Amino acid sequence: MVRKQPVFYGWYIVGLMIIAMMLVYGIRSSFSAFFPHVLDEFHWYRGTTAIMLSLNILVYGLTAPFAGSLVDRWKPRAVVVIGISILSLATASCYFARELWHFYLLFGVLAPIGTAFCGSPVFNPTLINWFEKRRGLAVGLGQIGGGLSFAYIMLIEWINSNWGWQYSFFVMAGLVIVILLPLYLLFFYNRPEDRKMKAYGADDVQAGGELKGIAVAGPDWTLRRAFKTYQLWLLVFSDFCYWGIGNYLVLAHQIKFAEDAGYSSLLAASVFALFGIVSIVGQIGAFISDSIGREKTVLIAVVLAIGGLIALMSVRDTSQPWLLYVYAVCSGFATGLFSPMIIVGAADIFHGKNIGAISALVLTGVGFGGAIGPWLGGYIYDISGSYRVAFLISTAAIALSGISFWIAAPRHADRLRAKMLKSG
Repeated sequence: MVRKQPVFYGWYIVGLMIIAMMLVYGIRSSFSAFFPHVLDEFHWYRGTTAIMLSLNILVYGLTAPFAGSLVDRWKPRAVVVIGISILSLATASCYFARELWHFYLLFGVLAPIGTAFCGSPVFNPTLINWFEKRRGLAVGLGQIGGGLSFAYIMLIEWINSNWGWQYSFFVMAGLVIVILLPLYLLFFYNRPEDRKMKAYGADDVQAGGELKGIAVAGPDWTLRRAFKTYQLWLLVFSDFCYWGIGNYLVLAHQIKFAEDAGYSSLLAASVFALFGIVSIVGQIGAFISDSIGREKTVLIAVVLAIGGLIALMSVRDTSQPWLLYVYAVCSGFATGLFSPMIIVGAADIFHGKNIGAISALVLTGVGFGGAIGPWLGGYIYDISGSYRVAFLISTAAIALSGISFWIAAPRHADRLRAKMLKSG
């Protein structure tokens, strides 16, 4: 007989995800901190330099479905160890980079492969496995680490200012090895069955197969079946627009944008950190989607994100610093709300044994969008001397993201399952 624990073990998985998201995605977020230093030292164009982040996100998006499939079918802990090893070695090696192609290879290609094998493509399906109920809350809390990865940049900026920007790569790689690897090996379990437990809320399953308060999973979704639905591709497109174009275009350049307006690098980094801290509030608040629905939660996020970008585009000089903070608060909270919704929405529709691969496939939208966003922002600045047009493109992309998610309609998941049953 299994002893009942005072704290459900799934919440330990949530805590582990918070730490992992901060340390793993903090490496990607650090780009905004070392981007100005790289430009000052090597005098490369902004567009070509930003390609290293575009490559990072593209390779991550392409690798994520493979990592998600491995988690479903192979040994999750082995996947994680491989990911941590690749990520830490690639990050530390950036210290020695002196040519642009060095950064392309190390930061743009190898690091995101490691990220995919020890980041969200591993954790998102794991949390879905551990939680039948309160899935929106669990994924939202786990995504807090994503917000902390932006606040983590204050540490990187301090290292850049006091030790030199190259040393930050050693620090980030060391933290992943020293902190994250032991935690994974001690506490990570992909499924509750691995600890002879049931998922949170599994006891609420009724005799007829329905789960109190949640749509029934219905027949099992295969990748082939999911590929034939427009809902899957709308979710991919929504992530493409919101994160790939809408967010990463701005995040890659926001510190340099603030410096161009006359603000110090420390203040610019603090705005970036505030964005991350406020996004945590949004991620915690994502539990409202369990009550008001995923679509309405995304609508709130889209409205706030557009308001934040309008404030950012209004910045001209150092006379109105409050506009930067309005941007950080609105956009940060919006991003915190949106990030869990894309995964929870996919889980609502496609829950089953292949959810790891399917949810990771949704992340390819980030990859393809992110391949365009950072480069596009730099290219537009290089030819126009301004980020205004680039930020307008981001605004339009975020609006498209909300429309796509609404049409995908996780609220109608039962209808889609019923249709699949009829078609066999």
